[in-house]
Amino acid sequence: MSGMCGRYATTRSAADLSALFEAYDDTAGGLTPDYNVAPTDPVPIVRMSTSRGERVLAGARWGLVPTWAKDAKGAARMINARAETVATSSAYASPFAKRRCLVPADGWYEWLRRPDGRKQAYFMTPAHGGVLAMAGLWSPWGEGLTFSVVTTAAIGDLALVHDRMPLLLPWQRWAGWLAGGGDAEELLNAPSDEFLAGIEIRPVGPDVGDVRNDGPHLVERVPGATLGGPPEEPVELTLF
Repeated sequence: MSGMCGRYATTRSAADLSALFEAYDDTAGGLTPDYNVAPTDPVPIVRMSTSRGERVLAGARWGLVPTWAKDAKGAARMINARAETVATSSAYASPFAKRRCLVPADGWYEWLRRPDGRKQAYFMTPAHGGVLAMAGLWSPWGEGLTFSVVTTAAIGDLALVHDRMPLLLPWQRWAGWLAGGGDAEELLNAPSDEFLAGIEIRPVGPDVGDVRNDGPHLVERVPGATLGGPPEEPVELTLF
């Protein structure tokens, strides 16, 4: 199995996210619900602003463009940063050291190929209906911002869907992640089993496989597609 996560949902309003993350809203009304976020799409992130001296909710495009890059052509290949190498990678070491962010998400999608050959999509989302904070890295590019999601080895039942997962941060770790600096090993620790036990692995319909589709029906549970039984094969439905 290779890259993930390559598709997710973020649907909360700027007002809701600003309140949840205790961040100044700098989106200028530019946020819209997106149930099928794909690479290079504009979405909300939370970062520290040195000029304001506080957290800021801002819009950014998914796919980090390093400050030294000549153009943004490689952005769709920079949507994920592996936790195992992020502190030393030429593309990610600088953002990891001083430009970390939180990426609000309702959940993320993965696909498995069932024994009958059909592709089954799953939506990993908090069972209680809350918002996930995925660990991210941001970088300025042109007049805007770009970012990557940090991924780590999947744990527990999530490994049934994919061998990778976003590095999910409980609220107690938000301040440390956003602060910059710090011990890399500690910052990149996987969340606890107790935290991950609250993640629902929800089978959803096939419409999410087409990036042109959007809307709340994409995250609705479909019957008869729970994990278990005969082995299933992973399917990569990213855009690269």
